[in-house]
Amino acid sequence: MPVTPRARLLIPLALLLTGLLAQATPVAALDARGHAALQGAALHGTAVGPRAAVKQPTAVGTGGAAASVDALATSTAIDVLRRGGNAVDAAIAAAAVLGVVEPYSCGIGGGGFLVAYLADERRVVTIDSRETAPAALEPTSFLDPATGAPIPFPEAVTSGLGVGVPGTVRGWDEALRRYGTMPLSRVLLPGIRTALQGFTVDETYASQTAANLERFADFSSTRALFLTAAGGVPQVGSVVRNPELARTYATIAARGPDAFYEGRIAHDIVHTVTDPPLLAGETRTVRPGEMTLADLAAYRAPERAPTMVDYRGYQVYGMGPPSSGGSTVAEALQILEGFDLGQASRPEAFHLMLEASALAFADRGAYLGDPDFVDVPLAGLLSDGFAAQRRALIAEGAAAKPVAPGDPGPFEGAVGVSTAAEGDSTTHLTVADADGNVVGYTFTIESTGGSGIAVPGRGFLLNNELTDFNLTPGTANSPEGGKRPRSSMAPTVVLRDGVPVVALGSPGGATIITTVLQILLDDLDLGADLPAAIAAPRASQRNAPVTQAEPEFLASDLRAPLEARGHVFAATPEIGAATGIAFLDDGRVLAAAEPRRRGGGAARVEHPD
Repeated sequence: MPVTPRARLLIPLALLLTGLLAQATPVAALDARGHAALQGAALHGTAVGPRAAVKQPTAVGTGGAAASVDALATSTAIDVLRRGGNAVDAAIAAAAVLGVVEPYSCGIGGGGFLVAYLADERRVVTIDSRETAPAALEPTSFLDPATGAPIPFPEAVTSGLGVGVPGTVRGWDEALRRYGTMPLSRVLLPGIRTALQGFTVDETYASQTAANLERFADFSSTRALFLTAAGGVPQVGSVVRNPELARTYATIAARGPDAFYEGRIAHDIVHTVTDPPLLAGETRTVRPGEMTLADLAAYRAPERAPTMVDYRGYQVYGMGPPSSGGSTVAEALQILEGFDLGQASRPEAFHLMLEASALAFADRGAYLGDPDFVDVPLAGLLSDGFAAQRRALIAEGAAAKPVAPGDPGPFEGAVGVSTAAEGDSTTHLTVADADGNVVGYTFTIESTGGSGIAVPGRGFLLNNELTDFNLTPGTANSPEGGKRPRSSMAPTVVLRDGVPVVALGSPGGATIITTVLQILLDDLDLGADLPAAIAAPRASQRNAPVTQAEPEFLASDLRAPLEARGHVFAATPEIGAATGIAFLDDGRVLAAAEPRRRGGGAARVEHPD
């Protein structure tokens, strides 16, 4: 889509507003041309200051709907829908706001996966904006030359070496050009406004900053961007602004996505990766990366075929490789379909779910990787015959774990089992419009705080996505130049007879898969509505000797009967932070987000009951 004349005003306006923030100059004080441009772009208001937004985890009504972890992002999506945008427009606009208010979970320094149902065409499409490894990355790049062993994992995370070529900006543009109705220049405007006006620090933001304080303080750019002048954590209730990110967004809005992948922004990214801005005197080992300007210029966000299985008459669509989310959720559902869960007790249903999850994770570890580099036997993994073989291994008691992977069919070469460790950050939003289009979008910078390294003057953190590779050679998910590391992100859309029933997703690293699986089990099989399924205490079995479980799960009446079957649990504070939309039989929509996890989420509909 062409860049509009209005968009070309954004750079000087963003710079002007940045200079005015200290005086809290009213927007009305801008010259008539600039004020008209800002108001027409939905940047209206009487003063430059943070917008107020109230979180509510559930909303029911008609028209479009949105749910995310943040009230400002959800409100942005609804605003775009009310201004005539479709679900894709609204999702990207909300994502740009999340890049401001959730900078430790997502942003333009990372990547993600978008799954969309197109109502007019009655089909599901997916866009892959996963980060890629620089061309110079070798299978042995993460090995210590002296010992041949993988380098310490924290050194891989907080480094230029772990940074993949960011895909978010290209993914946004591809989604809008293919399936949106608004140009990127327009949908970035709410993000620019939020970055300039600021947002109020909550407990989650403060605690995530505190958890990263030591490494943030080691980098000049990150310290200046996210810490107080004294090098501390911003207080809860204080206002954080990011004029650097506003300028970066404005540059992209005015010049298009190529402004990110070529030119000054690209140069700044490469310089940061290859020469991280470690403060003088700091002793942290920070390994440089090998990214080049050519790596950025070559980045593409392809459209890929979704995964799909028919589960009890529902068509469950997800993201295919290089994500393992869609296939692993789908395989577990295929295994579970052979059991009458509607007649099972809740403890029995959860026993079957935990066992099916372990089996699917075993196969995920063995076979899933970037399909441009490895032969992923997706048809075999999702076939009825393979599901029957795996289902036959489930007994009354819990199997000893880890269980071995199965043989899904033709697969060339010996492939080792994965040992990759995924970060538990990320964010997910779900949007639907009044015309029936639906978007599930999960995007991330990997660990909470990503690499910990902000691009100087640009307002965003770089990812550490290359640590999602197995750090040793010889597996389906081993490092290689140009390759995309395997992910667990699982944006999911469920149809029945070609019509949406529910859409959902979650952050949480590898627990994304088990979170989506458990919500689907509760919603489709066990009779819970979507808000109850999202709120329910969670357990996560990922083919490990111990099943992680939230404290509320361990305090429930599920624990004793599951332990009697041989399941072993370990407590973890929380699992996932899901959002979703259910499409009710009477034509209304129900948007739902977490009531408590990660500070609670926000759900809204265009026309609430």
